[in-house]
Amino acid sequence: MLLCMRKLIALLALLLLGGVGAQAQELNAQVTVTLENAVVTDGALVQQLQKDMTAFLNTRTWTKQTYRPEERIKLRMFVGITAIPQNGTYQATMRLIATRPVYGTSYETNLLNINDRSFNFNYTPQTPLDFAANNFVNNLSSILAFYAYLVIGSDQDSFARLGGSIYYDQARVIMQYSSSQTTTNESDPGWTDASPRNRYWLLNNLTDPQLEAFRTGLYAYYRQGMDIFIEKPDEARTSIMAALTGIQKANSVRPNTLFLRAFFDAKADEITNIFRTSTDIQQKQQLVALLTDVDPGNLAKYQTVIK
Repeated sequence: MLLCMRKLIALLALLLLGGVGAQAQELNAQVTVTLENAVVTDGALVQQLQKDMTAFLNTRTWTKQTYRPEERIKLRMFVGITAIPQNGTYQATMRLIATRPVYGTSYETNLLNINDRSFNFNYTPQTPLDFAANNFVNNLSSILAFYAYLVIGSDQDSFARLGGSIYYDQARVIMQYSSSQTTTNESDPGWTDASPRNRYWLLNNLTDPQLEAFRTGLYAYYRQGMDIFIEKPDEARTSIMAALTGIQKANSVRPNTLFLRAFFDAKADEITNIFRTSTDIQQKQQLVALLTDVDPGNLAKYQTVIK
């Protein structure tokens, strides 16, 4: 009887732990904040900002899906404060790198490599970062939430064809209310079409029906390519070539979009390594010809594939 009771208690404990696991957060973010040509009198402020941004990304539940701890999406965010026009107001730049594990391996592949050169916000250590899904609170929480949904959307696109749509929709809601907000004095051109290379255009590239091959390419590249590479390298390369061909076609519709640049900034080295070991000379030549057209900035890397 006692043994049965212990088994029952153990089972209940596992179920409770499972319930907690079901609420596990989606992101495993590391945020680094540095001073770039800016001076603060209180050195602890930068550390507190870094801590608050990290907690904001990691302690919220952004979706209704279940993420086990080992499935959380890893992202690194590097914020460089370039100016402090007045107390509590910060001008900064940001670089974000998000990664995804490759099935059956310990290898992690880059999903996104993004630069945001208008990462401007107000911040006071005494005011906790807050966020509302359908309302503007402050620019910093809006920017962080926008990129959280963008990262999750890209991750979902890599596992299911167009699987990230609902998360891009939420990112668009954030963009819309942030661009028109009158709550604070935080004017941010990154929310509008003022610049051809900002978060407004990044999201529009991802959700433009004419550029859908960018997103379907993510599925072909990761799920049908990288995830089977260890067991079926030739089949994986064929899928990755198909993904790159689709991306090339989308690029012909709208050349050199921001998403295209973000993709190849993240993938150029990896693509080179994937095809360098191939024994298919014709495939290698086709790859280099394709990438010469779509990503000439990394041509020197790609040419090593056929040497």
